[in-house]
Amino acid sequence: MRLRYIFMMLAGLLFCACSETKYVPEGEYLLNHVYVKSEPKTKGVNPSELKSYVRQHGNSRWLSAIKVPLATYSLSGRDTTKWMNRILRSVGEAPVLYDSISTRRSMEDLQAQLVNMGFLRASVDAMTRSKKKKMDVTYLLHPGEPYHIRNVSYVIQDYLIADLLQLDQPDRRGLKSGILFNVENLDAERKRITRLLTNMGYYRFNKEYITYLADSVAGTKEIDLVLVLRKQRDSEGVEKAHERYKVRDIRYASGDPEDTTIHLRPGVLRKNTFVRKQDYYSSDDLQNTYTHFGRLGAVRYTNISWQELPDSNQLDCLIQISTNKPSTISFQPEGTNTAGDLGVAASLTYQNRNLFKGAENLSIELRGAYEAIKGLEGYSNHNFQEYSLETKLSFPRFILPFISSNIRRRILATSEVSLSYDLQNRPEFHRRVLSAGWRYKWSDPRHHDRYRIDMLDLNYISMPWISETFKKEYLDDTNSRNAILRYNYENLFIMKFGVGYIYNNGIIAIKANAETAGNLLGLASKIFGFHRNADGKYTFLDIAYAQYVRFDLDVTRNIMFSYNNQLVFHAGLGVAYPYGNSTILPFEKRYFSGGANSVRGWSVRSLGPGKYVSRDGRIDFINQTGDMKMDFNVEYRAHLFWKLGAALFVDAGNIWTLRNYDDQPGGQFKLSEFWNQLAVSYGLGFRFNFDYFILRFDMGMKAVNPAYEEGDEHYPIAHPKFSRDFAFHFAVGLPF
Repeated sequence: MRLRYIFMMLAGLLFCACSETKYVPEGEYLLNHVYVKSEPKTKGVNPSELKSYVRQHGNSRWLSAIKVPLATYSLSGRDTTKWMNRILRSVGEAPVLYDSISTRRSMEDLQAQLVNMGFLRASVDAMTRSKKKKMDVTYLLHPGEPYHIRNVSYVIQDYLIADLLQLDQPDRRGLKSGILFNVENLDAERKRITRLLTNMGYYRFNKEYITYLADSVAGTKEIDLVLVLRKQRDSEGVEKAHERYKVRDIRYASGDPEDTTIHLRPGVLRKNTFVRKQDYYSSDDLQNTYTHFGRLGAVRYTNISWQELPDSNQLDCLIQISTNKPSTISFQPEGTNTAGDLGVAASLTYQNRNLFKGAENLSIELRGAYEAIKGLEGYSNHNFQEYSLETKLSFPRFILPFISSNIRRRILATSEVSLSYDLQNRPEFHRRVLSAGWRYKWSDPRHHDRYRIDMLDLNYISMPWISETFKKEYLDDTNSRNAILRYNYENLFIMKFGVGYIYNNGIIAIKANAETAGNLLGLASKIFGFHRNADGKYTFLDIAYAQYVRFDLDVTRNIMFSYNNQLVFHAGLGVAYPYGNSTILPFEKRYFSGGANSVRGWSVRSLGPGKYVSRDGRIDFINQTGDMKMDFNVEYRAHLFWKLGAALFVDAGNIWTLRNYDDQPGGQFKLSEFWNQLAVSYGLGFRFNFDYFILRFDMGMKAVNPAYEEGDEHYPIAHPKFSRDFAFHFAVGLPF
């Protein structure tokens, strides 16, 4: 019955698509398509980018194809007193009627932008074509040849500034012979000189004091350019030299009228203040001061004001700081769903943002969870309980010797230590994890790079109890014994060192991580002759330690067609190799494929490794893991309406093992075969963007299934079966 209603609605929308002009008055036209073309095609002119200068666009289209909002509006009747008609009109979108005045102004705006780009002789035409009360508009750009700068000269009317600019290296100047004569280049040079001078003490200088004189060279497409830096004028209009200011005094005050105390140590205030007494005023120092105070968790907001001293070129700086409440307690309940097992969880968090009055952040989180597990037989208890305690202490600076004060001040650094204990009681086993960490994170505000170093990451994993039923069925029985499974239910010690790097400029994002574990312990084992257990592995405190190396790389490329349409490419590679004291990776370090952020035609942990075929659904969560992972994704994203967006995607990837494990036949990576073992899926997704978070619903279908080497199952794209090939994913945030 539901399918029937859905079909009827889709049929109604399709019918209305044929009635788009239902509410277009006689003598008017529905604006259908808007095109921008360049004749001839010219280097440096991108019509799709210039389309943003068109003032009137047609009705929005879902996925750039179907006018669903207009169709919804057209479903409404003319009687607006009926509630259904009002709802359809409010949800839908009224027809956009062609406006000749907007077309003429769009032509003027397009021509002005072409001139700004250096095409001084550009012209724009508009062609219209009407059919059945619909109008298509095509803007034809005729850029002509661009103009270039032949000679550049600087006229500095202020002699002191002229002397200072003599120190400016010629190769740093933005205007050079041969570059395009366009507004972007001219304005960039104005901003560069303005920043240079405001960093040299010229507190009141702005780019409006810089103008240009341009003279075209007869018979050529070249320009002789003169940059003029004018003097300032006093209140009576008399020209005078620009004033250069020094900082006389710096004062701190509370920005909260109800609390006049600044809850930060004087040394912290000084270290985060880049403005210096007796130094010339600097806009960069001012911005750095805002940035460094703004990143302190104890600071709510910062306001910096300047006071000019009469009859002197001196400034007094007042830094007003308003601090947050140092201590907060929060409680957060949540629902859980693990493979269909429902449960509840809750966390209680205490946070102190100013522990030692230096914006140190202490957080203590206590969490508890409970799930009722279904489908278990032979166990006395069918409940899962988890309790954890995590403590973190972070410092908004480097806590590390031998770091120069210049580096400490220039970069934004955080030092963090953590300690946690996690207790899990399942019907099959009890698990305890004790973790400790010491790490550094930092970034340079002038660039798009972020770095991380895990100096020390310790994990002690203990299995104090395993039920006899579980041991008999999975760990001890020779018929079902699984080396990978058994390894992950043994006591284990992990001592890790890792580094991380992130680059993101909004167009390209790169994320790289590398880590290694057990090397120091391995060296100590050989030097001091550590004890070996029954399996021949070295132990530390009578516990075998893991030894491996792992590297991960993710690259994302974003191509913006318009504000509402973008194409995103993503590639991910991960490789981990156990060696020395380990022949198998710890479960937490193994890769899995499928799920909301991987190949979305498969559910999580249901793909691979290689061409491995699922054999035992009870332990495939172990078998369908690997030492290597590849992901390739292409996703077209479009805004639909309100907070709703949609995406079409194609995913490819898989996981493999580097060693040949008997329990994972067909899972080993081989250079000559891996390309034939790439799984492929396609699908459609919907996203609700609520600014602070994104809810995502993705529906994927298998296209190529490497678990089958031939037949309908290998190419489900040609022989789709919904019950076999469909996967639904719900997630928070974008996949990449």
